[in-house]
Amino acid sequence: MSGTDVPRGRAQAPHPSLPNEMFVKVRQHLTQLSRMMNTTDATRLLIGLLYLSRASRVASDPGVPTWSWLLSQPAERSLGLRSAVTKCLVHHLPAIEDPAAEAGAVSLVPVPPPGSEGPLHALIQAIGSTQQVGPLLDQCLWDLSSAQADGSNYFTPADMVRLMVGAAVPHDGHRVLDPACGSGGLLVETHRYVHERVGLNPTMSLRGRELHAPTSQVARMNLSVRGIEADILPPGDSLAQPESGSYDIVLANPSLNQRDWMQEEGTERHGGRPGPFGPPDPRWPEETPPRSSADSAWIQHIAHALAPGGRAVFLMADRVAGSRQVTPKRLRERLLRDDLVECVIALPRRVYGHSQAPACLWVINKDKSARPGWGVSDRRGQVLFINARRAFEQVPQSRARRLGDKNTALILSTLAAWRGLPENGAAATPYSDTVGWSRNCSLKEIADHGYNLMPTSYATEPPRPEQDTRNRIDQLKLELTEQFDQMRDLELRLLDALEEI
Repeated sequence: MSGTDVPRGRAQAPHPSLPNEMFVKVRQHLTQLSRMMNTTDATRLLIGLLYLSRASRVASDPGVPTWSWLLSQPAERSLGLRSAVTKCLVHHLPAIEDPAAEAGAVSLVPVPPPGSEGPLHALIQAIGSTQQVGPLLDQCLWDLSSAQADGSNYFTPADMVRLMVGAAVPHDGHRVLDPACGSGGLLVETHRYVHERVGLNPTMSLRGRELHAPTSQVARMNLSVRGIEADILPPGDSLAQPESGSYDIVLANPSLNQRDWMQEEGTERHGGRPGPFGPPDPRWPEETPPRSSADSAWIQHIAHALAPGGRAVFLMADRVAGSRQVTPKRLRERLLRDDLVECVIALPRRVYGHSQAPACLWVINKDKSARPGWGVSDRRGQVLFINARRAFEQVPQSRARRLGDKNTALILSTLAAWRGLPENGAAATPYSDTVGWSRNCSLKEIADHGYNLMPTSYATEPPRPEQDTRNRIDQLKLELTEQFDQMRDLELRLLDALEEI
């Protein structure tokens, strides 16, 4: 879960359920450690210690320290602690082959610097004294996401995760995929969502893949510490080839505005995707997505991975829904022709962490007929648009925004009413359009609008002078973005032509 347009200076607040005393204590020790190594490595080191303290493991090899041994060391004997922690992490952390490093899994382990024995000892003691590791792990992942801002490798915020999983409505026994899984947050929330409803350990199949090896290792630790079984595939580019199986639920927060995603003719990239003269790719039977943008490729990759009756929820930049360029317009036309689009939600700016570009949440569905687990309303030939542009709240003592629980619940209740899906055991609430918030549209109406899928074009607010101005500004931004996209596409074509000279 990464992006390209990175917000700066996002304030991080403590996890709401984390005891203040524990948060302050761990933060003090982590700050001391961060003065000796970069913040990203210090936070990953802390996550590794959390993993050591809770994950079940086979017996250590002779000479390899255990967590119990680390915890039993007194402060006055901490001089050898640094090397012991490194040896313990190298031995016990999930092995991940890093394609970019010759040293394999060892290269992924942050090495504590000389002189860090004191903060290390304090962190180990603090972790050993806490009973609830989950909130502390959540805080670490939040910190890591912020620390990796300059690397454009964000994790999806918690309220966005709840919205995406709630919109997908996973059930026990489902096969669930996240092809850009980051720290594994969507898989963790899927497990929690189903566990809360069935009251037992879910029997679903969870699978994820992450491009970056260190983050893939974090995902494995995140799931393992919580006792969740999941198959995190070796690091790699999910777009390199079609998924090997089909899935009931696909959840994804891929890189927005990813450029140059496809290898040039005659080359291989990210795991050997066939070039233009290779066998046809079943994900795009009509035309190959342009090399200048991966957005179209991600949508078709996700749709191809769905089982009959499967559904997917994913983030996409606004321009994919509203651009008048030929390629995205043809893609929207194909999706609507196959009646795959169920709902498009216009999100507030700056609430999804990894990009400042305006974005929408898409819900696609292989079967929108009335059926158990989906709803009693037959919505074939229809699409729900929700305009949630103004559904945000300010993070206290910060300039940052978030959806918040109230707005997340409002979006999900609107979608549930449209589906005819009962909530919390009660009868389904009848759906009706709400001016400025939601609107149900037929495929014919959307076709008459040039296959535009922007919710702000359908769920429009009553005319006001300031609203007209804002709409005009949004339209100008979209047009400017399209011009930039055309320039980048022309640049890539020119470079390809020069290579042939």
